[in-house]
Amino acid sequence: MQWVRTVIITGSTEYRRFQAEAIKLRYGLRFPALTGRSAPRNSRAELKSESRAETEDTDFVSAVIDAPPQLAMEMANLVRFKTATLTDIGFRRSGKWNEETVAQKAEHIGLMFGSMASAPGGAVAGLGVPLSNLTLALLVFPRIWDWYVQWRERRRGFFTRWEVDMLRLGMSLVKQETGWLRQMPGLAERLVPIEGIVDQSEVDSARIDWAGACDRLHGHAAARAKEIERVARVHRDPFEPILPILEADSPVGEYRKIAQEILRLSPDPDRHPRAAAEAARSFLLIRLGLHLGLRQKNLRQLLLCSRHQVPRTERQLEGLKRGEIRWSERDRGWEVFIPAVAFKNAGSSFFEGRPFRLILPDLDGLYGKIREYVDRHRPVLLNGASDPFTFFVKTAKATSRDAAYDQNTFYEAWRLVIQRYGVFNPYTGNGVIKGLLPHGPHNIRDVLATHILKQTGSYERASYAIQDTPEMVAKHYGRFLPQDKSALAAQILNQVWMAA
Repeated sequence: MQWVRTVIITGSTEYRRFQAEAIKLRYGLRFPALTGRSAPRNSRAELKSESRAETEDTDFVSAVIDAPPQLAMEMANLVRFKTATLTDIGFRRSGKWNEETVAQKAEHIGLMFGSMASAPGGAVAGLGVPLSNLTLALLVFPRIWDWYVQWRERRRGFFTRWEVDMLRLGMSLVKQETGWLRQMPGLAERLVPIEGIVDQSEVDSARIDWAGACDRLHGHAAARAKEIERVARVHRDPFEPILPILEADSPVGEYRKIAQEILRLSPDPDRHPRAAAEAARSFLLIRLGLHLGLRQKNLRQLLLCSRHQVPRTERQLEGLKRGEIRWSERDRGWEVFIPAVAFKNAGSSFFEGRPFRLILPDLDGLYGKIREYVDRHRPVLLNGASDPFTFFVKTAKATSRDAAYDQNTFYEAWRLVIQRYGVFNPYTGNGVIKGLLPHGPHNIRDVLATHILKQTGSYERASYAIQDTPEMVAKHYGRFLPQDKSALAAQILNQVWMAA
């Protein structure tokens, strides 16, 4: 039971232990109109929803109450400015936010203002700012930022890249010509002094010279970001749960063992139809993940077009911002087609405006498994519930008739597959990979990129597997290549001796 508690439930990494404690203190503010979240989640659910932090070192969202109307309106205006197709006359901007960025920034700003609103004498040790006094205009004061980054450092024990990214967000808001906050001097009228942090003279100065206040913050934040960057530590190592796989000679071959274990333990579909359907779904999660290397969102939202249906056009899929798995009569195989706009990095040089298209290989009976899943198992999972038309669907039950996965439930589904079939349990003998820890779908991209790096030493080829650029692959996965460089060179040199 102790092994289950530490490895499966809370996780045995330092970061997950920190999170288990951190989420007990609820302090953030919510922006329901922007994130779609209007009710607080329990601590256990928050701990499980690690999918939001799969690629970044952040705290879990621990929202307690909705943001006050004034702050919510300001955030809505900021989001409209950063997401509108055309900016309002008189405004200028640099860059545009997508839906994921909006949700991320809203949560990050909600955490910042939630900490400011928390009582100084409580466990959160905030500033005690009344909710009615909260305004985005407070972000022009350097002391506010100094308090916040140091508050996070005290809470975590050290600085991370998270604080650097927040400071750069502040810099973007006050940037000359294109910063939204700089172009909203009227917000200064909402400023109220904060005891010990912002005095009345600073408030008066900001009202008189708003551009000057923005310039001071920009310079201060740039200097602070460089200082913190020099001492920042990595708290969440995204590779830690799958290190046994990444360190193997063939990471894909090692991860493939999980799919084989699912097939070995699959129940009889005639006697246990639901369990068999869930096993089939688990198998295809792993197999499609290994073949496609997609981000969670793209894999989760992948639509299904059965063999007897007419595929959606590229324009239709662009409007939906989703991809589709469908049968290609021309290639006589299952094709995955995803428009570029559906990807997080749609503007990357990898796409250059072209869609992603891949014919799945019929290896190890994959086509037969897809056909069986679509024709037999998927209807069992739906159990009469409304069809979301996605390839992967949840198990519809009497208490849950929504068969569509969201970000958290899809992460949970993947994590459950890993802990059930992948994580080796020394007490029961179940699981196929020793040292593996529960993880989410994003790690499949790490497996693919690392595998190709180990086999070829090419950042460019590795980038093809995960729809990214060689520069990003080198930045994130270069740590797994150095020990293999000599071996790759030796393979070529040893051919001389073999020929002799």
